[in-house]
Formats: sequence, structure tokens, C-alpha cells
Amino acid sequence: MVLGLDTFPMELLGQLLEWSPTVIATRDTAEMLHDQGIKIDWIIADDMQRTLQSDIKQMPAGNDSTAEAALKYLVTNNYPAVNIITDNLQLKDYLFYTDKINLVIFQGNQKIYAVNSGFSKWKPAGEMLEVLTHPHDLHLSGLESMGNHSFRTTHDGFFSLQFEHPFLFIAEGL
Repeated sequence: MVLGLDTFPMELLGQLLEWSPTVIATRDTAEMLHDQGIKIDWIIADDMQRTLQSDIKQMPAGNDSTAEAALKYLVTNNYPAVNIITDNLQLKDYLFYTDKINLVIFQGNQKIYAVNSGFSKWKPAGEMLEVLTHPHDLHLSGLESMGNHSFRTTHDGFFSLQFEHPFLFIAEGL
């Protein structure tokens, strides 16, 4: 799902699209993708206008945000995962879907995703991590606080997060 491309590196976009995914775009991002020679499957738009390619389908957003409209489609059609590229992160648009589809959100130079309590991941020492939602009773292992909900890995190896909420969003650098 491509909601914004102003802050996303085109080289990484090519890597994400080499698996021939279903590409859902806004009208603005569709033009940018089309100019790059990228095939678009769906455009999220309430107005029915002529499309850039003859086989593009249009998906109305209605009262939903563009992200919510696309996620409803993907969940209804049993997609297991989605990569979302956006310039303006609104986590509230994704909260309902965290347990229905594997979300990976790319904004600028960050990769953002939801994790459950007990999450652990191997990282080299000195890597940065940001906790975007603030759970009650957060316990960390292998991380040191850098202030403002940012953390740095203390050593090569696994870090882990324990908390009481069903999930939280974290961000790591690309």
C-alpha cells in the first residue's frame, strides 16, 4: 500500500515490489508509481476518474481513511501481510488491524511494526529503537534508554520487551 512517497527511497521501493505484490495507491502516489513503470492494481479514490492504466480498479474510501479502506479490503480478502509506505504516520488508522494482518509501515527512514509482549530480536550493539506507543509496566532487556522513548542496544545479541498491553508499535532504522 503506497500512501506517500515523498520521504521514501525509490531503491527500497524496488526491493519491496520485486515480489510482485498487490499494489494499492492513492491517486497522487499512483501517478508517481506509474512514472516509475510500476504496475498499480488499486487506486483508493471516491471520485471515478480515468485511470493511468486500463486494468486499475478503484476502491472508494467512503468514511474511512485511505489506510483503513485498503486494510479492510486486504483483511476481507485474507491477505496475511501488508507493507505500507506513508509520509504521515497516523497509528490510530492501524490499531484495529494489528491482530488481523501483519503490518509493516515504512515512514521516512523508519520501519514500524506492532509487537506482542515477550518480543525479542537480535541486533548489533549500538542500534537504535523507538517505542511509539507507551505501555504500562514496560520491561526491557538488552536496551538502554536514550530518552524520549528511544533506546540503544547495549551489545550484539537479543533485546526483549515485556509489557502488559496486547501490543505496542516500535520503530527501527532502515
